[in-house]
Amino acid sequence: MHKKVLVVGTTPDYIQWIRLSCPNRAVFITDPVIRQTAQEESPAHDEEILTPLSDPGQVFEALKKHLDKWPQTIDSIFCFDCESMELTAFIAGQLNLNYVSRQAIQNCRDKYVSKQIWQHHEIRCPKISPINCVADAITFFKTTGSGCVLKPITGSGSELVFQCTSVAGCRSAFKIIQKGLKKRLLNPLFQRSSSKEILMLAEERIVGTEYSCDFIVENNGIHVIRLAKKITSPFRPFGTILGYILPAILPPVIDKNDFFQILLKSATTLGINRGLCMMDFIISENQVVLIELTPRPGGDCLPHLLKASTNLDILKLSLDFAQNYPLDLNNTHGSSPYVGIRLHAGQSGVLRKIDSCHLLEDKRVKDIHLSKNPGHKIKLPPDDYDSWNLGHIIIEPLCNKFPESQAITISKKIEIYIDQDLSEAS
Repeated sequence: MHKKVLVVGTTPDYIQWIRLSCPNRAVFITDPVIRQTAQEESPAHDEEILTPLSDPGQVFEALKKHLDKWPQTIDSIFCFDCESMELTAFIAGQLNLNYVSRQAIQNCRDKYVSKQIWQHHEIRCPKISPINCVADAITFFKTTGSGCVLKPITGSGSELVFQCTSVAGCRSAFKIIQKGLKKRLLNPLFQRSSSKEILMLAEERIVGTEYSCDFIVENNGIHVIRLAKKITSPFRPFGTILGYILPAILPPVIDKNDFFQILLKSATTLGINRGLCMMDFIISENQVVLIELTPRPGGDCLPHLLKASTNLDILKLSLDFAQNYPLDLNNTHGSSPYVGIRLHAGQSGVLRKIDSCHLLEDKRVKDIHLSKNPGHKIKLPPDDYDSWNLGHIIIEPLCNKFPESQAITISKKIEIYIDQDLSEAS
């Protein structure tokens, strides 16, 4: 029988991408609620298992029933979503498949634990402190010279992440995060298997240039797939990424071999000896400061940006890695920079129209990906961190000069029309 990869808990857009680029190679486990609201075409019945993902035992029973009905051989497993990685590890254990251990996943997802481990092994990362009340936050803030960052123990991206540069800012951020976590009690992204006695985390604020990279750790070695520089803005909520520049080049003061050793040590100390990982880090005062590591490739607009700039399909590569296929990692770093710019709504309301005609007139624009349709209801952070993200643009700047400025200027040509949400107003 044809051997397939089991892809656990990913989103319909990724499922469609994989079905087009790797036909008949994957079986998907999907939450029915996600499938019901999907814009993409549903896979064939033998390709997808629809079952709630909250109970690992129930998920595994649904998988066994599927394999009884549709004879298929599952020889490998992969996950693209943080909230489904522990479930993936459980299924991998049941099927005796190679995947990152549940303990390593908990170490990665728990921002308190991961930094404790890194600090124990003398890997540079922000100073941290567990926070259970406003007084804890203020006390830690007063020990820092540059301010602090308050954030949930788990989570992803900039959701409920706040920079505090004053005592009043600490009080405000604590209350917003506390309220936000209560609203997200059932959100899988914020479920915890560890550090349950801690409400949130405080980190030393690190000032510097932010980067993201995908890399493979295997056989006690490292291969960097891509390195991207993040584009940030002081005019958006703290931690919001406007976009990415790919490829990025580390400052000359950062030795390449030293950087590889940091990546290797950061993964192995968390328990990852074989994995396709993503690392967020900051170059500050000529040092690499680690922020977060997770055993999956970077998401958002990064897969599209990587495909446009180097023709590398990171989703296909992930399946190849899971199945131990030979990996073609030559020419994955590109030459001239490409930029991915994320499209964020400027106000709450109902999306009426996105006019990209003027944008398409610019030859530097290589791709426009819109993720929301007219009628979509928009709420801004901190109420909602997904609904205001409307898609992204892939741009190839001219002459390699000021790629960031070129891309931001080009992105302003798109026109987004948002009406007041009358149901909210009433």
